[in-house]
Amino acid sequence: MKFFHLSDLHIGKQLHHYNLREDQEVILGEVIRYAEELHPDAIVIAGDIYDKSVPSAEAVTIFDEFLTGLSVIEPGIPILIISGNHDSAERLQYASAILKRHQIHLAGNAPATSAEHMEKVTLTDEYGEVDFYLLPFLKPSYVRNVFEEEMSETYTEAVKKLLDREKIDYNSKRNVLISHQFYTGGSKPETCDSETFSVGGIDNVDVESVKNFDYVALGHLHGPQTVGAHHIRYCGTLLKYSVSEWKHKKTLTVVTLEENGKEPKIELLPLHPIRNVQKKRGSLREILDQALESEKDDYISVTLTDEIDPYKPKEQLEKVFTHILEVRVDNTRTRNKLQEMDEELVVKDPLESFADFYQEIQGKPMNEEEIKIMLEILEDAKEG
Repeated sequence: MKFFHLSDLHIGKQLHHYNLREDQEVILGEVIRYAEELHPDAIVIAGDIYDKSVPSAEAVTIFDEFLTGLSVIEPGIPILIISGNHDSAERLQYASAILKRHQIHLAGNAPATSAEHMEKVTLTDEYGEVDFYLLPFLKPSYVRNVFEEEMSETYTEAVKKLLDREKIDYNSKRNVLISHQFYTGGSKPETCDSETFSVGGIDNVDVESVKNFDYVALGHLHGPQTVGAHHIRYCGTLLKYSVSEWKHKKTLTVVTLEENGKEPKIELLPLHPIRNVQKKRGSLREILDQALESEKDDYISVTLTDEIDPYKPKEQLEKVFTHILEVRVDNTRTRNKLQEMDEELVVKDPLESFADFYQEIQGKPMNEEEIKIMLEILEDAKEG
């Protein structure tokens, strides 16, 4: 069973003030060509199809063209899609019953009542059946009514309980989970500026809850990486969506499952974006003199180290680079200024600030229950 593992397309996203439509169309077109060449048994998209819950008409068109390009490949390739935290579950799931007839399986919402279950898609290869379980982005509050008993408020418990009620056969069948959450286990996952997480890290899901799957296709983190085990994997984005991703090597993840009990094979295929994201650091003269013809159209973040401010630096840079994201200055003057600002104002974490306030007013620290309540309030405020 060979399938593509994609996630975090973020269609409609802008990089600083640049529209990425052309970049996204080109990279999605390359995925279609890979599908035509390799003809996988399935294509998995693990959430964050769009960058906004209400995508623009342009973004919807790009995704429609992508699905159309995949759906015309013969014989047909099943496409399995879940919603991410950036998506509107209801909008993404629109016309899902009709699309299912064309082998496009959409899961926008996690189960919300005791009568509902996770979407399961069963595919077959020479070794037998493979069950794909589609688990869209969720919060504990989304699934509270699924269970009769009182449920813990942790994300780990919510995911674990949903999986337990599916009665998954881990012994004689191969199983794949598609999930869009912040999974942690062992070392801390690598994150970047284009990802957002809840205050205090309460949205973590322990990978122990999903370790029995033959493969876990994750979405949410933009850097390709495993979490806790070889078969639990974030594939990462197809494009670089922030300057903090400039060192990432973006690839298309191809997963192959063989007979039950064997470790999945993972192949990373090269991608060829029309523009790279790069960071340049040095004096203005150094950056201009060392510029290569091949990178003049890349997205460039510049940090100037000149001690004496050069004349109209951005204008000079724009004569060489066509897509400048930002121009920063890092020299003795700016470092001294930042140090003065740090001494004048220490910005604390919101929870830490409230804890100090509570201690001063009540004369005692918050207990665990009060901390938990404040984390939920701060998370709701962040969403609002």
